[in-house]
Amino acid sequence: MENTIDYGKIEKKAKARKTTAGAVTYTLLTLWAVIVLFPFYWMVLTSVKSYSSYNSEYIPKFFTLSPTLQNYADAFTAVPLARYFANTAIFTVITTAVMLVVITLAAFAFARLEFKGKNIAFVIFLSLMMIPNELVIITNFVTITNLNLRNTFPGLILPSVTSVFYIYLLKENFEQIPDSLYYAAKVDGTSDLKYLLRVMIPISKPTLITITILKVIECWNSYVWPRLITDDENYYLVSNGIQEIRENGFGRENIPAMMAAVVVISVPLIILFLIFRRKIMEGVSRGGTKG
Repeated sequence: MENTIDYGKIEKKAKARKTTAGAVTYTLLTLWAVIVLFPFYWMVLTSVKSYSSYNSEYIPKFFTLSPTLQNYADAFTAVPLARYFANTAIFTVITTAVMLVVITLAAFAFARLEFKGKNIAFVIFLSLMMIPNELVIITNFVTITNLNLRNTFPGLILPSVTSVFYIYLLKENFEQIPDSLYYAAKVDGTSDLKYLLRVMIPISKPTLITITILKVIECWNSYVWPRLITDDENYYLVSNGIQEIRENGFGRENIPAMMAAVVVISVPLIILFLIFRRKIMEGVSRGGTKG
């Protein structure tokens, strides 16, 4: 008696399993998205509630029937928020530009140039990542103070113009470029700097874009170092300016106005990430694989 296989039933079962697995996956992803996005929704919702409306809610409401934008107007009048934005833009642009020059040259040296003790130097360099940030902050604070650079843009910028992690990431990306290109360029009489500018940087553009975006986000969110090194309002950044808003602007009890200021500060980074999220993923994947 011959055994017959019902391929139709097998295919239906496979499709049913695939559909079930897809449904479970999308359900979990949707749940996770709700958990992640809910704080942002709550922040925006609170920012459009009036002070009296917010305080009259004995039980928090997940919607409002009378939204107001007055809190956003107050965010720019109660404290010099526009100045905080300008300071942050100056700090972010200069720090990111200088850091790109530093890490590009360092990564090129470790990836392409040959010099005595290169591997040992790179291992020692990587070991700096093991030093706690608190110790680095203390050392930087003493150095900047001794140089009389407190409450200055150079004092804010100098400790942030390099990154061991970004040098490592860019070095790994540079090493993916075939050596034959370098040797061919040297035969043609191309200098190392010209080879770096015309060959390596264009090829590694996705990684450089990723590093730039991540550094911009890092600078925009800087809090501990700017708070430590500046006590002059003229040099406050948006992140540590929030404390000034809380203490001397709206007061601790005016939560809606505080949320409006936080929304204003957060919007540029959210837009930046949404626009360049694919570049970030592409750059990280290119920098982390070899072959």
